Formats: sequence, C-alpha cells, structure tokens
Amino acid sequence: MKKIYSLLLALFALSTCSLEEDTSGFSSPETFYKDKTQCVAGLNSCYIPLNALYTHKMMLATEGVTDLCTASSTSQDAYLDISPSQPRFGADVWTNAYKGVMYCNAVIAGIERSPIDDEVKIPLLGEGKILRAFYYWLLTSFFGDVPFYTVDVANTEILSEVGRLPRMSAVDTRNALIEDLLETIPFMEQIRTSDIADNRCGAAMGWMLIAKMAMWNKLWDTALDALDNLEAIYGDLEQYPLSDVPFRIKNTPESIFEIQHTYTAGGLIYTSNVACICMPRPREENTAIYSGVEIPELGSNATTWAAIVPTKYFYNNLQPDGSPDKRRDMNIVSSWNGETFTGSKIYFGPKFWCYGMTQTYDSNNYPIFRYADAVLMKAECLCMQEEDAALSIEYLNKVKRRAGITEYTHFRTWVRLMDEIMTERARELFGEFQRKFDLVRWGNWYYRTTLLTDSKKVLENILPCHEYYPIPDTEVTNSGYALDNNAYAAYGL
Repeated sequence: MKKIYSLLLALFALSTCSLEEDTSGFSSPETFYKDKTQCVAGLNSCYIPLNALYTHKMMLATEGVTDLCTASSTSQDAYLDISPSQPRFGADVWTNAYKGVMYCNAVIAGIERSPIDDEVKIPLLGEGKILRAFYYWLLTSFFGDVPFYTVDVANTEILSEVGRLPRMSAVDTRNALIEDLLETIPFMEQIRTSDIADNRCGAAMGWMLIAKMAMWNKLWDTALDALDNLEAIYGDLEQYPLSDVPFRIKNTPESIFEIQHTYTAGGLIYTSNVACICMPRPREENTAIYSGVEIPELGSNATTWAAIVPTKYFYNNLQPDGSPDKRRDMNIVSSWNGETFTGSKIYFGPKFWCYGMTQTYDSNNYPIFRYADAVLMKAECLCMQEEDAALSIEYLNKVKRRAGITEYTHFRTWVRLMDEIMTERARELFGEFQRKFDLVRWGNWYYRTTLLTDSKKVLENILPCHEYYPIPDTEVTNSGYALDNNAYAAYGL
C-alpha cells in the first residue's frame, strides 16, 4: 500500500510542524473547523479526487468491456490487458479513491469536534459521510474486498496500522457504511440535489448510496426503505423530461449526483475528456466534418480519440434503427441530418457529445446517479422479494412510459421479469458508468461479456477474475503482504 501510505504520510506531515517554526499565523487540524465556513472549506477538499477518477478510462472500464459496448482504444483497460503487475486504470482508482477516503476521514473528525451548533453540524457531517461512502462504494465495486478504515490519521502509530490493513469483506464494509449513513441522513434536509446550493451532496445521494450498497448485499428491505425516501423527495418520474438526460444539460431536477465541470475560454478550466471517445471520428482538419458528416454542433476544434461504440447486441436488439424508443437517438447514431457516417458506422449519440468542444476540454457534467436509476432499482428490489409482481412491473413501466416504448404487461416468472429489468437498465442507463457494476452484482458479467462483446482482443484476454480489478502489486508488497490478489493468482497472473 505504498501509495496509500505515502498519501497518509503527506497528510500527517501537513498536520505537524517543526518546533522551530512560527505557527502563530497558521491553523492546525486541532484548531481548524471552528465555524461553518471552515467546515465547508474542509469538505471542498473531499470533492477533489472525483475529477481524476471520472475520465475516459472510467468509461472504458465500466462500459467498454461489457455486453453493451466495445472500444478500439489503445488503452489496455479497453481489452482487459490487466494484471496485478499492470493494474492500468485500477491504480488510478485505488490512489484517488483512497485519497478521497483520507480527506473525508480527516474532515469528518474535524467537524465532529467542531463547536458549531448541531443544527449546522449535522448536514455538514452528513455530507462528509456521504462522500466517504461514495469512495468506498466505488472501491468495493472495482476491487471487491478492500481495506476499510474510518479513523483520522492523526499520528504515526495510526499511519502504520492503516498501511498494513488487509482486505475486509465488501459485504461488511457496505453494512458498516449503511449503518453510519443512517445515523445522519434522516436528520438532513430532504430535498433534491438540484435544490442544494452548488449541487453539493445531500440526503438524496445518501439514500441512493444506501440503496446501491444494500442491493449489492441483497438487503432488499433496506434498499426499499432508502428508495422510498428518494421517491418522497423526487416524486413522479414523468415530471422529469428525457431532454434533460444529455451530459451537457447540467444539474437537472432529476439529478442525484454528477461530476461537476466548467470551461471558459481563457478562464476557468475544470474539465475531463470522456467526450473525446464518444464522438464520431475522425474529424477533418479545420472543419466540423466527423466521420464524413458535417456536425456543426460539435464545432471545428474538438479532438476525438478511438471511439467507444455500441455492440451489435445493443443496436440490433435493444435500440434498433426505427425504434420508437425516445432514448435511441440520444444514445446512439448512425447518421446526422440525414447523412450516414463513413462505413455506415454507429457511434455514441449526442447524449455524450460536448458541443463546441475545444481540443480535449470536455466541460460536460457526468451523471453518476439520477432518479430513473432509482426507479429501476425499486422495480428490481420488489422483483427479488418475489411478493408483488404488479408493483415491480409498475416501477419498470414508469421508465418505459417516459421512453415511449411498449409496457411490460404479461407476468410469467420472476426470472423473466428480472431479465426485463436488466434489459431496461441497459436502455435507460447506457453509457452512465455502471453497466459492469450491474453485471458483476448480478453475477453474469463474464458470461454476457464473452457472449456479446464485439472485441476480439477482449475475447483473447477475458478471465473470470477480471470481474474485479486487481490491487496493484506495489500496494500488496508495501502492505507487508497483508493484501493479496488470490483471484488473479489462480489464473497464473
């Protein structure tokens, strides 16, 4: 865990000082967090690692190696050339997610000892706990069992202990986080994320995380309770238009959590690069012609990379050409303004495009959680309980109705209903950074990806152990081998 250890050491160093220094003008962690402004400043740091996590590589890792998408990218993540010695994007996720955990733990400890009134403290504390839970949700989704700690690294003794932690059961980690969130979230303001100043994390994101983690752990009642709270906040799905779904439409009322980006020419730049692999290519130099078709909306300054594209299974079966599905022409396109792309290629659609992009500066926000996801989660939980098929189908049909497609009406078996829910999640949440997580949670990632991928390179490399990323070898070594990659070792990696 050398990287984690180094990060923790750096934080510890910042919290200490030489006896020879004049510290009268500085605040230590013990003297900070005296008012709301200082607490908010601390919480701001907890958001910083998100931008390094949600890049084009996250799209490749979570969508590009599934039944729905393939990529011709030179990134090894796109064709599963992954091992403990070459963890690829897994190393970025490990480093940045644990950096987020580290920041959150320090800030939570600071807010807990703050003298501010509980009325002010509770939502701030909740925000820190929600962000910490998000980083652990991401870690367990990527790696399965991971080291779990919630203490502030306040001295070298704690630093040493944390650096030698083994994997902890992902089930236990999620249960601990659910319990922790439930201590705070019910006492936060129950409003939509878009109604919170600066779209900060609030109760809605907390309920979503509880539901996500509970579903991983097959705690259907816990998940349903959380989803009921979300429904009380968000209401009827039909009030949220599909026109708000594209990434460039930021912080919509349906949004529960999204990665915030801003771009101003000659000014503030806080961007990523997902759109670079989601737009038609190549672009003819100094023109707005992409893959042989003029797309004025994209402008003449965008940089496009090897594209991630839908699989034949997706565009032939789930959203074929001519489908009445209102989401189809947002998700994927084979033409623009009546002109067909070179080679009749099919690309990701305008849901993912960054209009007027300059070079690689994708200033879209990236939706991580939105309400339609929660509605389908409720359909799934009800289905898994095998008690009320009609209610499960009703929540499934809420999403279908908004999309303008035929509703599911003939219940036959619970297995067939679950298959339809899985399929609807594919249509609704296409390209939204979670298809692989869904498939791994359902236990069918290896089977479906092997069966339906269009990538020969993926087929050459794919192994059952690839459902999770390996912990980087360097982390295993520097943990004193408290960590392991036994699943990969079983395949000689």
